[in-house]
Amino acid sequence: QVQLMESGGGLVLPGGSLRLSCTASGRTFTDRYVAWFRQAPGKEREFVASITRKADNTYYADSVKGRFIISRDNAKNTGFLQMNNLKPEDTGVYTCASSWIGGRTPAGYDYWGQGTQVTVSS
Repeated sequence: QVQLMESGGGLVLPGGSLRLSCTASGRTFTDRYVAWFRQAPGKEREFVASITRKADNTYYADSVKGRFIISRDNAKNTGFLQMNNLKPEDTGVYTCASSWIGGRTPAGYDYWGQGTQVTVSS
């Protein structure tokens, strides 16, 4: 079983940056996809980005393309989400997830972290 823990959330001004981390424990997740989802108050959880096992492919929601970068360090069992040029509409709880099959839907992921709050506000 894989346990995931996020860190790096916080309050940031519009136009600012944050870097989220997702650290796995229990067993390695180097053979699994890693993804980030977010959920704003009153809204459904939505896909943000995902990365393949060897980081040879990345996928992004249109709303974050060009601003966010997903990456991973398999030697450290850690995934990252670099978020630049943040906007108020990026506010939400960001959660990392892991699965064998990847994809853009939450149903495709079987391991989830607890989430970290990101608030973009002036």
